[in-house]
Amino acid sequence: MSTLIKRLAQAGSFESGDVLVQVAPSPEKLAIHIKSKVGPRFSSSMQESVRAVAAELGVTANTPALIIDAPVFTPDSIILDLEDAVAVDQKDAARELVVSALVPVKPHALRLAMVESAEDIACLDELLGRCEADAGLLVGTVKIMASIETAKGVMNANAIALSSPRLVAMSFGAEDFTNSIQSERTPGGHELLYARTAVVLAARAAGIDPIDTVFTLVEDDAGFKADVRTAKQLGFAGKSCVHPRQIALAHEVFLPTPEELSKAERVLAAYTEALERGVGVVAVEGRMVDGPIVARAQRIVDIANASKSLREVRAR
Repeated sequence: MSTLIKRLAQAGSFESGDVLVQVAPSPEKLAIHIKSKVGPRFSSSMQESVRAVAAELGVTANTPALIIDAPVFTPDSIILDLEDAVAVDQKDAARELVVSALVPVKPHALRLAMVESAEDIACLDELLGRCEADAGLLVGTVKIMASIETAKGVMNANAIALSSPRLVAMSFGAEDFTNSIQSERTPGGHELLYARTAVVLAARAAGIDPIDTVFTLVEDDAGFKADVRTAKQLGFAGKSCVHPRQIALAHEVFLPTPEELSKAERVLAAYTEALERGVGVVAVEGRMVDGPIVARAQRIVDIANASKSLREVRAR
Protein backbone atom coordinates (compact mmCIF):
# COMPACT_ATOMS: atom_id res chain seq x y z
CA MET A 1 0.00 0.00 0.00
CA SER A 2 2.82 2.42 0.75
CA THR A 3 3.78 2.52 -2.92
CA LEU A 4 0.26 3.36 -4.02
CA ILE A 5 -0.46 6.15 -1.53
CA LYS A 6 2.99 7.66 -1.11
CA ARG A 7 2.71 11.46 -1.02
CA LEU A 8 5.19 13.78 -2.65
CA ALA A 9 5.43 16.53 -0.04
CA GLN A 10 7.54 19.33 -1.43
CA ALA A 11 7.99 22.82 -0.05
CA GLY A 12 6.84 25.71 -2.17
CA SER A 13 3.76 27.59 -3.24
CA PHE A 14 1.32 27.74 -6.10
CA GLU A 15 -0.74 30.81 -6.92
CA SER A 16 -3.30 31.39 -9.65
CA GLY A 17 -6.23 33.75 -9.76
CA ASP A 18 -8.04 33.70 -6.43
CA VAL A 19 -6.11 30.71 -5.11
CA LEU A 20 -2.99 30.66 -2.99
CA VAL A 21 -1.59 27.42 -1.65
CA GLN A 22 1.57 27.23 0.43
CA VAL A 23 3.07 23.87 1.32
CA ALA A 24 5.76 23.84 4.00
CA PRO A 25 6.79 20.34 5.10
CA SER A 26 8.97 19.96 8.19
CA PRO A 27 10.14 17.04 10.32
CA GLU A 28 7.27 17.70 12.73
CA LYS A 29 4.34 18.37 10.42
CA LEU A 30 3.14 19.36 6.98
CA ALA A 31 1.74 22.88 7.18
CA ILE A 32 -0.72 23.80 4.46
CA HIS A 33 -2.32 27.22 4.07
CA ILE A 34 -5.04 27.61 1.47
CA LYS A 35 -7.21 30.54 0.46
CA SER A 36 -9.72 29.76 -2.25
CA LYS A 37 -13.07 30.68 -3.75
CA VAL A 38 -12.95 27.67 -6.03
CA GLY A 39 -14.93 25.37 -3.73
CA PRO A 40 -18.06 27.51 -3.32
CA ARG A 41 -18.13 28.55 -6.98
CA PHE A 42 -17.53 25.01 -8.28
CA SER A 43 -20.04 23.47 -5.87
CA SER A 44 -22.83 25.87 -6.84
CA SER A 45 -22.96 24.12 -10.22
CA MET A 46 -22.31 20.58 -9.02
CA GLN A 47 -24.52 20.04 -5.97
CA GLU A 48 -26.28 17.05 -7.50
CA SER A 49 -25.33 14.29 -9.90
CA VAL A 50 -27.15 11.98 -12.24
CA ARG A 51 -25.38 8.95 -13.63
CA ALA A 52 -24.93 9.71 -17.30
CA VAL A 53 -21.46 9.46 -18.77
CA ALA A 54 -21.75 10.17 -22.49
CA ALA A 55 -19.14 12.93 -22.13
CA GLU A 56 -16.53 12.95 -19.38
CA LEU A 57 -14.44 16.14 -19.27
CA GLY A 58 -10.90 16.05 -17.91
CA VAL A 59 -9.71 19.26 -16.26
CA THR A 60 -6.13 19.93 -15.18
CA ALA A 61 -6.27 20.13 -11.39
CA ASN A 62 -3.94 23.12 -10.98
CA THR A 63 -6.03 25.49 -13.11
CA PRO A 64 -8.64 27.13 -10.84
CA ALA A 65 -10.40 28.97 -13.67
CA LEU A 66 -11.00 25.72 -15.57
CA ILE A 67 -12.26 23.98 -12.44
CA ILE A 68 -14.74 26.77 -11.81
CA ASP A 69 -15.92 26.92 -15.43
CA ALA A 70 -16.08 23.17 -16.14
CA PRO A 71 -19.77 22.68 -15.22
CA VAL A 72 -20.77 25.44 -17.64
CA PHE A 73 -19.94 23.17 -20.59
CA THR A 74 -22.46 20.53 -19.36
CA PRO A 75 -20.29 17.42 -19.31
CA ASP A 76 -21.89 14.39 -17.69
CA SER A 77 -18.97 14.05 -15.32
CA ILE A 78 -15.85 16.04 -14.52
CA ILE A 79 -12.44 14.53 -13.78
CA LEU A 80 -10.03 16.76 -11.89
CA ASP A 81 -6.78 15.41 -13.32
CA LEU A 82 -3.80 15.16 -10.98
CA GLU A 83 -1.72 12.91 -13.21
CA ASP A 84 0.59 13.79 -16.10
CA ALA A 85 -0.89 17.22 -16.78
CA VAL A 86 0.31 18.52 -13.40
CA ALA A 87 4.05 19.07 -12.93
CA VAL A 88 5.64 17.17 -10.05
CA ASP A 89 6.54 20.35 -8.16
CA GLN A 90 2.86 21.43 -8.25
CA LYS A 91 1.29 18.11 -7.24
CA ASP A 92 0.71 19.00 -3.59
CA ALA A 93 -0.71 22.41 -4.38
CA ALA A 94 -3.04 20.84 -6.93
CA ARG A 95 -4.20 18.25 -4.41
CA GLU A 96 -5.18 20.95 -1.95
CA LEU A 97 -6.98 22.84 -4.69
CA VAL A 98 -8.95 19.70 -5.54
CA VAL A 99 -9.86 19.25 -1.88
CA SER A 100 -11.09 22.84 -1.74
CA ALA A 101 -13.24 22.30 -4.84
CA LEU A 102 -14.67 18.91 -3.94
CA VAL A 103 -15.34 18.93 -0.21
CA PRO A 104 -18.45 21.15 -0.53
CA VAL A 105 -19.97 18.86 -3.18
CA LYS A 106 -19.05 15.48 -1.62
CA PRO A 107 -17.04 13.86 -4.44
CA HIS A 108 -18.79 10.94 -6.05
CA ALA A 109 -15.82 8.87 -7.19
CA LEU A 110 -12.06 8.64 -7.34
CA ARG A 111 -10.47 7.54 -10.58
CA LEU A 112 -7.30 5.53 -10.12
CA ALA A 113 -4.86 5.82 -13.01
CA MET A 114 -2.72 3.02 -14.43
CA VAL A 115 -4.64 0.18 -12.78
CA GLU A 116 -2.96 -3.13 -13.56
CA SER A 117 -4.44 -5.59 -11.08
CA ALA A 118 -7.38 -6.27 -8.79
CA GLU A 119 -5.01 -5.67 -5.89
CA ASP A 120 -4.63 -2.02 -6.93
CA ILE A 121 -8.39 -1.52 -6.52
CA ALA A 122 -8.55 -3.54 -3.31
CA CYS A 123 -5.83 -1.35 -1.82
CA LEU A 124 -7.68 1.84 -2.70
CA ASP A 125 -10.95 0.36 -1.44
CA GLU A 126 -9.35 -0.30 1.96
CA LEU A 127 -7.86 3.20 2.10
CA LEU A 128 -11.19 4.83 1.22
CA GLY A 129 -12.94 2.77 3.87
CA ARG A 130 -10.61 4.12 6.55
CA CYS A 131 -11.04 7.68 5.30
CA GLU A 132 -14.83 7.34 5.24
CA ALA A 133 -14.86 5.97 8.77
CA ASP A 134 -12.70 8.88 9.99
CA ALA A 135 -15.03 11.35 8.24
CA GLY A 136 -18.21 9.78 9.59
CA LEU A 137 -19.36 8.62 6.16
CA LEU A 138 -21.00 5.32 5.38
CA VAL A 139 -18.30 2.95 4.16
CA GLY A 140 -18.70 2.56 0.41
CA THR A 141 -19.99 6.10 -0.19
CA VAL A 142 -17.12 7.14 -2.46
CA LYS A 143 -17.04 5.08 -5.64
CA ILE A 144 -14.06 4.09 -7.79
CA MET A 145 -13.34 4.40 -11.49
CA ALA A 146 -10.46 2.30 -12.80
CA SER A 147 -8.34 3.56 -15.68
CA ILE A 148 -6.85 0.76 -17.79
CA GLU A 149 -3.77 2.09 -19.56
CA THR A 150 -1.24 -0.72 -19.97
CA ALA A 151 -0.97 -4.16 -21.54
CA LYS A 152 -0.97 -5.74 -18.09
CA GLY A 153 -4.11 -3.82 -17.16
CA VAL A 154 -5.89 -4.99 -20.31
CA MET A 155 -4.95 -8.62 -19.66
CA ASN A 156 -6.30 -8.32 -16.09
CA ALA A 157 -9.41 -6.34 -17.05
CA ASN A 158 -11.87 -9.07 -16.00
CA ALA A 159 -10.43 -9.40 -12.51
CA ILE A 160 -10.19 -5.61 -12.13
CA ALA A 161 -13.84 -5.12 -13.13
CA LEU A 162 -14.95 -7.55 -10.41
CA SER A 163 -12.53 -6.37 -7.73
CA SER A 164 -14.77 -4.10 -5.63
CA PRO A 165 -18.44 -3.20 -5.19
CA ARG A 166 -17.29 0.44 -5.25
CA LEU A 167 -16.26 0.15 -8.90
CA VAL A 168 -18.78 1.95 -11.13
CA ALA A 169 -16.79 2.50 -14.32
CA MET A 170 -13.67 1.42 -16.15
CA SER A 171 -12.00 3.74 -18.63
CA PHE A 172 -9.44 3.02 -21.31
CA GLY A 173 -6.35 5.16 -21.87
CA ALA A 174 -4.86 4.73 -25.34
CA GLU A 175 -1.79 6.95 -25.06
CA ASP A 176 -0.12 5.00 -22.27
CA PHE A 177 -1.44 1.72 -23.65
CA THR A 178 0.22 2.15 -27.04
CA ASN A 179 3.45 3.05 -25.26
CA SER A 180 3.21 -0.12 -23.17
CA ILE A 181 2.92 -2.30 -26.29
CA GLN A 182 5.65 -0.31 -28.06
CA SER A 183 3.31 0.99 -30.72
CA GLU A 184 1.74 4.33 -31.58
CA ARG A 185 -1.77 5.56 -32.30
CA THR A 186 -2.92 5.63 -35.90
CA PRO A 187 -6.04 7.22 -37.47
CA GLY A 188 -7.55 3.79 -38.06
CA GLY A 189 -7.02 2.71 -34.47
CA HIS A 190 -6.40 -0.95 -35.34
CA GLU A 191 -3.75 -1.17 -32.63
CA LEU A 192 -6.46 -0.40 -30.03
CA LEU A 193 -9.20 -2.78 -31.14
CA TYR A 194 -8.37 -5.71 -28.88
CA ALA A 195 -7.80 -3.52 -25.83
CA ARG A 196 -10.95 -1.47 -26.32
CA THR A 197 -13.00 -4.63 -26.78
CA ALA A 198 -11.44 -6.26 -23.72
CA VAL A 199 -12.32 -3.25 -21.54
CA VAL A 200 -15.90 -3.16 -22.83
CA LEU A 201 -16.46 -6.87 -22.31
CA ALA A 202 -15.00 -6.85 -18.80
CA ALA A 203 -16.99 -3.80 -17.77
CA ARG A 204 -20.28 -4.92 -19.26
CA ALA A 205 -19.93 -8.41 -17.76
CA ALA A 206 -19.40 -6.81 -14.35
CA GLY A 207 -22.33 -4.42 -14.79
CA ILE A 208 -20.27 -1.22 -14.80
CA ASP A 209 -19.77 1.51 -17.41
CA PRO A 210 -16.90 1.37 -19.94
CA ILE A 211 -15.58 4.82 -20.91
CA ASP A 212 -13.50 5.22 -24.06
CA THR A 213 -10.15 6.93 -24.46
CA VAL A 214 -9.49 10.55 -25.35
CA PHE A 215 -9.16 11.90 -28.89
CA THR A 216 -6.33 14.41 -28.74
CA LEU A 217 -6.82 16.25 -32.06
CA VAL A 218 -9.12 18.85 -30.54
CA GLU A 219 -9.74 20.77 -33.78
CA ASP A 220 -10.67 17.67 -35.80
CA ASP A 221 -14.41 17.52 -35.13
CA ALA A 222 -15.07 15.04 -37.93
CA GLY A 223 -12.34 12.72 -36.69
CA PHE A 224 -13.62 12.98 -33.12
CA LYS A 225 -17.20 12.13 -34.12
CA ALA A 226 -15.99 9.16 -36.16
CA ASP A 227 -14.01 7.93 -33.16
CA VAL A 228 -17.05 8.37 -30.88
CA ARG A 229 -19.22 6.40 -33.31
CA THR A 230 -16.67 3.58 -33.24
CA ALA A 231 -16.65 3.67 -29.45
CA LYS A 232 -20.44 3.47 -29.29
CA GLN A 233 -20.50 0.60 -31.75
CA LEU A 234 -17.92 -1.28 -29.68
CA GLY A 235 -20.15 -0.93 -26.62
CA PHE A 236 -18.68 1.99 -24.68
CA ALA A 237 -21.07 4.05 -22.57
CA GLY A 238 -19.23 7.32 -23.02
CA LYS A 239 -16.15 9.20 -24.14
CA SER A 240 -13.35 10.96 -22.29
CA CYS A 241 -13.03 14.53 -23.57
CA VAL A 242 -9.96 16.76 -23.44
CA HIS A 243 -11.69 19.95 -24.61
CA PRO A 244 -15.14 21.46 -23.97
CA ARG A 245 -15.87 21.61 -27.70
CA GLN A 246 -15.94 17.80 -27.76
CA ILE A 247 -18.79 17.51 -25.25
CA ALA A 248 -21.66 18.41 -27.55
CA LEU A 249 -20.25 16.15 -30.27
CA ALA A 250 -20.09 13.20 -27.84
CA HIS A 251 -23.65 13.90 -26.74
CA GLU A 252 -24.77 14.00 -30.37
CA VAL A 253 -23.54 10.43 -30.86
CA PHE A 254 -24.22 8.81 -27.50
CA LEU A 255 -27.50 10.42 -26.45
CA PRO A 256 -30.69 9.27 -28.18
CA THR A 257 -32.16 11.45 -30.90
CA PRO A 258 -35.85 12.45 -30.60
CA GLU A 259 -36.65 9.90 -33.32
CA GLU A 260 -34.79 7.10 -31.48
CA LEU A 261 -36.52 7.98 -28.23
CA SER A 262 -39.95 8.06 -29.86
CA LYS A 263 -39.42 4.66 -31.46
CA ALA A 264 -38.17 3.18 -28.17
CA GLU A 265 -41.25 4.47 -26.37
CA ARG A 266 -43.50 2.90 -29.04
CA VAL A 267 -41.72 -0.43 -28.65
CA LEU A 268 -42.14 -0.38 -24.87
CA ALA A 269 -45.80 0.64 -25.12
CA ALA A 270 -46.56 -2.12 -27.61
CA TYR A 271 -44.73 -4.70 -25.52
CA THR A 272 -46.54 -3.64 -22.34
CA GLU A 273 -49.89 -3.81 -24.10
CA ALA A 274 -49.07 -7.28 -25.45
CA LEU A 275 -48.21 -8.53 -21.95
CA GLU A 276 -51.47 -7.14 -20.58
CA ARG A 277 -53.39 -8.97 -23.33
CA GLY A 278 -51.46 -12.16 -22.68
CA VAL A 279 -49.91 -12.10 -26.13
CA GLY A 280 -46.41 -13.51 -26.35
CA VAL A 281 -45.43 -12.02 -29.71
CA VAL A 282 -45.81 -8.43 -30.92
CA ALA A 283 -44.64 -6.49 -33.98
CA VAL A 284 -43.78 -2.80 -34.17
CA GLU A 285 -43.50 -1.17 -37.59
CA GLY A 286 -43.30 -4.59 -39.22
CA ARG A 287 -40.52 -5.91 -36.96
CA MET A 288 -40.93 -8.63 -34.37
CA VAL A 289 -40.17 -7.41 -30.84
CA ASP A 290 -38.33 -9.81 -28.56
CA GLY A 291 -36.36 -9.57 -25.33
CA PRO A 292 -33.16 -7.94 -26.66
CA ILE A 293 -35.14 -5.31 -28.61
CA VAL A 294 -37.20 -4.46 -25.53
CA ALA A 295 -34.04 -4.22 -23.42
CA ARG A 296 -32.45 -1.91 -26.01
CA ALA A 297 -35.55 0.30 -26.07
CA GLN A 298 -35.59 0.51 -22.28
CA ARG A 299 -31.91 1.47 -22.27
CA ILE A 300 -32.57 4.30 -24.74
CA VAL A 301 -35.38 5.65 -22.56
CA ASP A 302 -33.25 5.36 -19.42
CA ILE A 303 -30.34 7.26 -21.01
CA ALA A 304 -32.69 9.98 -22.26
CA ASN A 305 -34.29 10.34 -18.83
CA ALA A 306 -30.93 10.51 -17.07
CA SER A 307 -29.72 13.18 -19.48
CA LYS A 308 -32.93 15.18 -19.01
CA SER A 309 -32.64 14.95 -15.21
CA LEU A 310 -29.05 16.16 -15.35
CA ARG A 311 -30.01 19.19 -17.45
CA GLU A 312 -32.86 20.01 -15.06
CA VAL A 313 -30.53 19.85 -12.06
CA ARG A 314 -28.10 22.28 -13.69
CA ALA A 315 -30.88 24.64 -14.69
CA ARG A 316 -31.85 25.25 -11.06
